Amino acid sequence: MRLLNASGCLDALTAPETASALDAFVTKTVTPLPRGGNAPVRIAETDVGMLNSIGLANPGREAFLAQTLSRLARIGVPLWVSVGGFAAHEYADTSAALDERDEVEALELNLSCPNVDEAPESAAEIVAACRVATRKPLYAKLSPAAWDVSETARAVEAAGADGLSLVNTIRGLAVDERTLAPVLGPAVGGLSGPALKPIALAAVYACFRATKLPIIGMGGIMNGRDALEFIACGARDLALGTVLFTDPEAPVRVRSELQAELAAHGVADVDNAVGCALAEQSPVRVHASLSTP
Repeated sequence: MRLLNASGCLDALTAPETASALDAFVTKTVTPLPRGGNAPVRIAETDVGMLNSIGLANPGREAFLAQTLSRLARIGVPLWVSVGGFAAHEYADTSAALDERDEVEALELNLSCPNVDEAPESAAEIVAACRVATRKPLYAKLSPAAWDVSETARAVEAAGADGLSLVNTIRGLAVDERTLAPVLGPAVGGLSGPALKPIALAAVYACFRATKLPIIGMGGIMNGRDALEFIACGARDLALGTVLFTDPEAPVRVRSELQAELAAHGVADVDNAVGCALAEQSPVRVHASLSTP
C-alpha cells in the first residue's frame, strides 16, 4: 500500500518533511498556460468539511518544466504530475513533454475538477490521446458526480489508463451566516473532508467491481479506520487531502493507525484486505467470525 497526497493539498516546497513521509508526491495540476485561478474567497470551512475553488492556479507547463519540477525532485520521493487542460490535445501535449523527464514517475489526469469548465471531450478520449503521447503510467482521476462512475472507469480502462484515482471533490456551496451570500468568490466549490467519504467509498466499491485497474482511494481519509475502509472497498493505495491542511504529521499517524486497525482485525498483510468488503470469505470476516463467542 502506497500513501500519496491528493493533488493541491500539500505544498512540498514549503512542507518537505510532510512530503518526504509519503511514498509519492502528487503535484498541483499543471495546465498548458499559466492560470491565476478563481477570484477570492477560495477556501472556506463548513461543518462537514472544506470547500475550495482554487481554479487550477499554476505557473503553466513551461515554467513548471523549467523551474518547479527540478526543485520538487530534490525532496527525494517519486513524483507524480497532475495534468489538466481544456481539450484532449492539451492533456496530450503536456503528457508528451513530461514523458521525457526522468524525474516523473507517473501522470494523474485531472478529468474532474469541479471549479473549471469541463473539457469537451470525454474522459476516455482524453486518456486515449495521452496514451499515445506517453509511456508513463496514467491514472485517471474521476468525479464522484457521475451517476455511474463505473461506466467511466471501464471506458478509461479500455482507452489505456493504468489506474484510477477516486475521487475528486464534489460541488458544494456554503452561505455566510451574516450576509446570506455565498462564502466563496465563485459561489460554488469542491467539497472535501469527512462528508465526502461515503460518496468516495461508493465510487471505489463500484469501480473495483467493474474493472481490474488499481485504485488510489481518497476523499475524507482522516485516520487509520478511514484508510482501512477504503482498502476494504477496493483501494490498493491511498491519498490524503483535507487532513494535511490541519495535521502535517498525518502521513505517519495514519500509517500507524492503519497497522493497528489491521492487527485488530487479524490481518497481517494489508494486501489481503483489499476488496474484502466484496469477498464472502475475506480474512477480515473470517477472523471476526472466529472471534465471536
